[in-house]
Amino acid sequence: MKRTLKRSWLIFIVVIAFLAGLGFLVIETILNAADWVDQPYNGHISGSGGLIQAGKISDRKGRVLAESVDGKRVYHSDAQVRRALLHVVGDDSLNISTAIQSQFRSELTGYSFLWGLDMPQSFRHGHDMELTVDAKTCKTAYNKLKDYDSGACVIYNYETGEVICSVSTKTYDPNGPPKITKKNEEQYEGVYLDNVLSSTYTPGSIFKIVTAAAAIDNIPDIWERTWYCGGKENIGGSDITCVGSHGTVNLKQAFGHSCNIVFAELAVELGEKKMNEAAEKLGINASFTISGINTKKGRYNISKANKNQLAWSGVGQYTDEVNPMQMAVICGAIAKGGTPTIPYIISGNSGSILADIGLTKIGTTGKNMLSPSTAEKIGGLMRYAVVHDYGDTMFGGLKVCAKTGTGETVKGADSDKNDGWMIGYCTDSGCPLAFACVVRGSSEYGYSTAGQVAKAAVIQAAKSIKD
Repeated sequence: MKRTLKRSWLIFIVVIAFLAGLGFLVIETILNAADWVDQPYNGHISGSGGLIQAGKISDRKGRVLAESVDGKRVYHSDAQVRRALLHVVGDDSLNISTAIQSQFRSELTGYSFLWGLDMPQSFRHGHDMELTVDAKTCKTAYNKLKDYDSGACVIYNYETGEVICSVSTKTYDPNGPPKITKKNEEQYEGVYLDNVLSSTYTPGSIFKIVTAAAAIDNIPDIWERTWYCGGKENIGGSDITCVGSHGTVNLKQAFGHSCNIVFAELAVELGEKKMNEAAEKLGINASFTISGINTKKGRYNISKANKNQLAWSGVGQYTDEVNPMQMAVICGAIAKGGTPTIPYIISGNSGSILADIGLTKIGTTGKNMLSPSTAEKIGGLMRYAVVHDYGDTMFGGLKVCAKTGTGETVKGADSDKNDGWMIGYCTDSGCPLAFACVVRGSSEYGYSTAGQVAKAAVIQAAKSIKD
């Protein structure tokens, strides 16, 4: 009797395990069949990266960026638009892993659990995708960026979260992808990387926003203080150098002149704990999720820094690194009173399954980065920099708050490998744009390099959202 009971229990356990396994297999098949079908080793759809039946991808104005015609993937007719949006749209390969055609291939191809890849064409309208980007703005940014070794430009609507411009260089034409060999690999180094999302750069003086936020929150008399800049100052046994001798300055003037001496002194006075707190709250060491794609984390780590290195960290040097999208989000937070709207790139008007089930996360609010008071004061510093140092007509009449920076990637301010930056936001009614532009490969300062990219792209973006 006991033996029969034991056998019954054993059979019962085996049956339960079998049913559980069968149920798991069914659920996995339903949920992941589309992704399995789209794998590159599936020879049935391997042509054109499995995109020969994929839906259209269009920009915010309905301009077709990619579509399938007669069994071939065809891209925008303008070569500059194709190059500008390569990293957003992708090409026939899966080499650009963050591109729409790589990330959302199953949604674009219209795979159905019931129909497989033979879904009737009349049912496929839901597999087109409308993006939030504007082709004209991206082309404008690309034409300014292409003269440098590499770079990135991102502009987004900080009220709605729509990404208007996202351009990364190096790039190539998706209609004629290069054959990368040992002979030309240096020319195309990093070409598959979307610098907007997946790269970090030395921030230079744009990091003074972080140091200023820490100072405003922790030094009660910060607005009454003055400092003296003589061009260089010994801190921790080595010199901190500045771009000029600014004399006696207050915080506004130091920010506008981008005075290294003042912000180095502030970093040392604030110390490791308070500088870390400000960097963490502003998300420097965090990643943001943009339409399901994670940005690369920046870096602020002063745990092993000596006094001189701590000073340099406050002006955006030492080992500091930031991501372009990350800096645009921070600017959006400043514009919004301290709490950002997280960017997205797949439009809510898209007929895709992704939008239909709400995975675009349109208008998602991010974590609080600054108090409303501190955000307003940082915005005031950025506005002062534009009016008194960059020129208030720089952006064609738009009211802009901004900060430039030049991150030295090797020793010497004249290095041709500098990272030039301009970040900021517009305050004009009907033009809520936050932006971050960075270029690598120039001995000039950020204002002369990234500043000119930002200027052209922001002016065009403003026209686009007003049209």
